[in-house]
Order: sequence, then C-alpha cells, then structure tokens
Amino acid sequence: MSRIGLNPIPIPSGVTVDIGEGSLVSVKGPKGELSRKVNPELELKIEDGEFKVARPTESKYHKAQHGLTRTLIANMVAGVSDGFMKELVIEGVGYRAELKGKNLEMALGFSHPVVIEPFEGISFEVASPTEIKVLGTDKEKVGQMAANIRGWRPPEPYKGKGVRYKGEHIIRKAGKASAKEGA
Repeated sequence: MSRIGLNPIPIPSGVTVDIGEGSLVSVKGPKGELSRKVNPELELKIEDGEFKVARPTESKYHKAQHGLTRTLIANMVAGVSDGFMKELVIEGVGYRAELKGKNLEMALGFSHPVVIEPFEGISFEVASPTEIKVLGTDKEKVGQMAANIRGWRPPEPYKGKGVRYKGEHIIRKAGKASAKEGA
C-alpha cells in the first residue's frame, strides 16, 4: 500500500501556501497562483517550511484521500514554482501546426484547418511545424489540453500518422497480405 500521504511537501523559497476556510488551499509563486478545495476531514498544517497532511482514521477511504490530497497540493506547489509541460509530435505528409496569436492552428488532413483555443492559464509553443509544447501551471489542465489536441488525429497503427506525445511508442501493424500467398 502506498504511503505517499505521509511525506511532507517542501515549500520552496518564493512560494506561499495558505490554508483558508473550508479547507481551501491557495498556493502563490513566481509562475502564478492556484487554489483548490480539498477534503475537509483531513488535517492540513504548515510546519518548518513544509506542508503536512494528516488523516483522522486508518480507514481505506481516509488513506486514499490522504495520498490524493498530498499529491494534488504537491502538484500545485510544483506548478507555481516550475510549471508543467507536455510535448506533442505531429507525423504525416502535410500535417503541421502554427501559432496564430494565442490559438494553435493545425493542418491534419481535414478539408479545413483545426483551430484550438487554450484554456485559461495555458499557452502553446511551436518549436517547428511538427512539434508542439503545451505549457501551464495546472498539471490537470496541461494534460487535458494535450489530450484534446491529440484527440483531433490520434496516431494510427499502419503508417503512424497523427498527433502523439513525444516519446510515445506506437505499435505498428502489418498491412494487407497479398492475395496469392494464401491460395
């Protein structure tokens, strides 16, 4: 069983964490600020430059909430101090992406260009016409935005064309066998 919830979260310099009413946790840092309401049954405290989460009982529910809450707050602290990034790669003849203002415009083999508006707090970088970076402070939003972009043209298994995450391995399939081989 995981014991992630027991680990304290170190608070880096330049980052402030506040515990508000109703278990509202607010984190401010150089990259922005995030806030999230967490389970009010858990005990939240800041001691010696570390954020700690404690659970009231050893029940399975409280153990699960303990680890979840600790991870969510750790991601908030990491987001406002360093930020998060997902990289996407576009493969296919004529498939490309470019930045038009804040929006991402992609040619993915449709009869029209696909224009994607970023969520609040999310930005795009296009290093080359086939590489996209999704940047932001909220890990959840960065991942969802990258998944939305990938969803327009997921990689297909025969030629590998489409939008995939950088480093994602696509298992390729063989094409049709010749009709004379089986006869």
